[in-house]
Amino acid sequence: QVQLVESGGGLVQAGGSLRLSCAASGRSFSSCAMGWFRQAPGKEREFVSVITWNGGTTYYADSVEGRFTISRDDAKNTVYLQMNSLKPEDTAVYYCAAEISRSQRPPLEYDYWGQGTQVTVSS
Repeated sequence: QVQLVESGGGLVQAGGSLRLSCAASGRSFSSCAMGWFRQAPGKEREFVSVITWNGGTTYYADSVEGRFTISRDDAKNTVYLQMNSLKPEDTAVYYCAAEISRSQRPPLEYDYWGQGTQVTVSS
């Protein structure tokens, strides 16, 4: 069992930065692929980024490539999403997700989800 709690969301002006954190409980974190997703009002949830269990591979959505960076600190059971050059279209609730997987391929599904943190980017 893995429980996830996101933090770090807030209101920021376009061009600004935020760092989201996702703290995980449970002893399986080091074996988990960790993903970030987002859902804007009236839209479906979409993939943002994922990092494999050992940090060896990361993937990003085209819309955030070059602006967002995912990382993990297994000593702290935490995964981060550094978001730079934020745009109004990045406004959404951001969710952290975990899947126990020691593959270098990103998971197709995730078993564990956080409650989300709101990110609002003003123009």
